Amino acid sequence: MEIRENIVLAPYTTFRIGGPARWFLEASSEADLAEAVLFARGKKAPVFVLGGGSNLLVADKGFPGVVIRVANRGIREQQDGEYGIFTAAAGENWDSFVSTVVARGFAGVECLAGIPGTVGGTPVQNVGAYGQEVASTIHSVRAFDRANLRMVDFAASQCDLRYRSSVFNTSARDRYIVTEVSYRLRLHGAPQLTYKELTDAFPDTSVAPTLSQVSKAVRSIRRKKGMLLVEGDPNCLSAGSFFKNPVVSESQLADISARMTKEANLAGESAAGPIPHFAAEPGTVKLMAGWLIEHSGFPKGFALGAAGISSLHTLALVNRGGATANEILALRDQIRKRVLTHFGICLEQEPVYVSGE
Repeated sequence: MEIRENIVLAPYTTFRIGGPARWFLEASSEADLAEAVLFARGKKAPVFVLGGGSNLLVADKGFPGVVIRVANRGIREQQDGEYGIFTAAAGENWDSFVSTVVARGFAGVECLAGIPGTVGGTPVQNVGAYGQEVASTIHSVRAFDRANLRMVDFAASQCDLRYRSSVFNTSARDRYIVTEVSYRLRLHGAPQLTYKELTDAFPDTSVAPTLSQVSKAVRSIRRKKGMLLVEGDPNCLSAGSFFKNPVVSESQLADISARMTKEANLAGESAAGPIPHFAAEPGTVKLMAGWLIEHSGFPKGFALGAAGISSLHTLALVNRGGATANEILALRDQIRKRVLTHFGICLEQEPVYVSGE
């Protein structure tokens, strides 16, 4: 395994932002991972595990430790009655994996088409979109335990998969490196159509869309929002959704709505209307972070130096050309402060910030 030094990380990220890694190693096997971790131990250096680079912002000064890029490949299939167990290496491109299983007629991830990144990141973030999450299909996860230098297999129930979180980015953060993920997908299963934008794409309810048609529709919706990686599209120099959709209590939503109405009346203006929300856990609702941002005074296309908001979707911060990580963070801070002032909600950043501090 080649050990490279002072490798600029910007080209390995969808943001195209970030300074150099002190050491950079590509691991194509579990043995490579063990070797890379031992190398970092020998250097007494911190470790960052890099996948597709689609959900992170790297500091301008880079990372002072060892970056391990997971680069293993391969997909295995095992039949389980009317289901198929597909085991994909962590380094596999996620969207390519979705295309493969959808083309084979297996349902369960069709609404997750077009999401950038690799397979290994899907259980870490419990990747979800358009009414679907990988939590509903993950069968097991195999990972390298950096503490005990051995491989560990997790059943789905042991992964603590919740909204944008799992054991891998909470209680056991930085301990495990995912090497492969197994998904249990239903052969000839019906596509999941629960998200309004997606159901609107199929107005003729007398004809059920195919899995391929649903995946195609998802990619089309994502492209209209600048959330599909397309070469040359300036809105694609981003990390996708920069903020998580906040989950609040039903009473908190009522309080926010009442305060907005009162403030509008005092200003002699009409209220912004009902705050868009969806049911979450009992007694809670999920709000749309993009709506909160826009109604805090940040329209699509807003710019702050070389950092900005996508011209297609307020939830995505973009590199308008030559942006630094500090510029992105400055825009993030302005947005969070304004949303907190207007709605009393502190937006949580979704991309991982890599700095070594």
